[in-house]
Amino acid sequence: MRRLALLALAASLTFAADARAQHEDHGAAAGDQIGAASVRFETSCAAAVRDDFNRAVAMYHSFWFPEAIKMFESVLQRDSSCALAYWGIAMSQWGNPYAGLKGADVVKRGSAPIEKARAAGSPTPRERALIEALAVLYSSPDPATHRDRVLRYEAAMQKVSSDNPKDVEVRILYALALTQSQLPTDKTYSKLLQAAKILDPLFTRMPMHPGLAHYIIHAYDVPPLAERALTAARRYASLAPAAPHALHMPSHTFTRLGFWQESIDTNRRSAETARKTSDTNAELHALDYQTYAYLQIGRDQAAKAALERAVAIHGLPGANTFAVAAIPARYAMERGDWAAAAALTVTPATNTPYTEAMTHFARAIGAARSGRPEAATADIARMAELRDKLQSMQDAYWAEQVDIQRRVALAWQAFASGRRDEGIAGLRAAADAEDATDKAAVTPGPLAPARELLGYMLLEAGRPREALVAFEATMKKEPNRFRGVYGAAQAAEAAGDRGKAKTYYNRLLEMTRDADTDRPELTIARKFAGR
Repeated sequence: MRRLALLALAASLTFAADARAQHEDHGAAAGDQIGAASVRFETSCAAAVRDDFNRAVAMYHSFWFPEAIKMFESVLQRDSSCALAYWGIAMSQWGNPYAGLKGADVVKRGSAPIEKARAAGSPTPRERALIEALAVLYSSPDPATHRDRVLRYEAAMQKVSSDNPKDVEVRILYALALTQSQLPTDKTYSKLLQAAKILDPLFTRMPMHPGLAHYIIHAYDVPPLAERALTAARRYASLAPAAPHALHMPSHTFTRLGFWQESIDTNRRSAETARKTSDTNAELHALDYQTYAYLQIGRDQAAKAALERAVAIHGLPGANTFAVAAIPARYAMERGDWAAAAALTVTPATNTPYTEAMTHFARAIGAARSGRPEAATADIARMAELRDKLQSMQDAYWAEQVDIQRRVALAWQAFASGRRDEGIAGLRAAADAEDATDKAAVTPGPLAPARELLGYMLLEAGRPREALVAFEATMKKEPNRFRGVYGAAQAAEAAGDRGKAKTYYNRLLEMTRDADTDRPELTIARKFAGR
């Protein structure tokens, strides 16, 4: 905890200076709001479209897919024989490579430009290899083949990279393919580290390249590695300030390290930029991360404002269904408002059953923890149905995550019904299962970490020493969470370790020095710490 506190202090002291330095460096590319000045993508297309092609690739590197497609289409209007422009459209149609299984509609949209790329002009061997590598991703609409296609695409990109060892853009895309193939259960992080080995030296040489900064954040977007992405995270937003995702992406690193104010700042900029460009999906994604961060530092009124904005726009085209479900659930659960959690409204989600499951999870936990365990039964049953639906959709990752949520809810129901040993055993097993996987890129973190919930269950069972172990284990993975730090303080106090209790209570008060609400937990912390 002390090390994380020092890191947070260092971040606050150096962030402004680093941003100023980056702004000065960026002056060499005045007016370049997407980082295109650092992109040099070799093509056989007409010289007149070279700059716009690089702009389109820069937009792609910041996952600004609609604008990238428009720019690639503009290239084609002036050079219809530019096969790689069709390839760029197909790349952009795939969308966020970390967003899980791609449906048949995505495959259909991407297959058309692939066929046009194959037929257009006279692409070079390198260009044809890029087209055929991408074609692998679109070779089948069957979700059961998704993982195999991702791995074959990675292998194809490895060959293109090895055949063109001096081609920086190809090497960057190969690194992206590596991170896309990382399994959430691989705790060696082999693919991520392999990608980082490519990206880090290039970033040292090309510190203004948006793709390098972006993909380094993804390569280190797991708790044990996140600190390695700090330089890229602090720089990326200044490289492509017109792109909402570039403004949001640094918060992945800030969230992993518990740097809440930095996360808030960059996501506010992202949401504002997305709003100006009517990018509802990006705005909601940034609002989800904002809400999560606000709640960790006791800024509940600010979180409520983010929630209200999300409610206001959730029906607009392109709405992010994950954020729509997650934000109200977070607002209730992070504040320990179990009655509000139990009363959340369920929004069915045909294409993303896991988003509906989040609401049922919050409702079930809320019911059990507010003294009505029997009311959780229907929500638990629905989670089982949604898990089965995800299995039928061949979505193994989210099927497992929903089942973990179901098991956590079952454990709390058993505990609240008086079957305490059964509840503790069930929740401990669910926490082990959750720890064996990593979070998806679409979320800043779980609605409530299972092991953190185990800590609270053990506290209620009068087992504070075991509770403290659970809280401290959670904080290694999810640092500076309000409920984690407060739970650790309570457990240490109940276990008779007043020194450790004071350390954690003081830590909570430091985290929430700008709180805009007076939670009961803060009153307890101030009283214990003598403040």
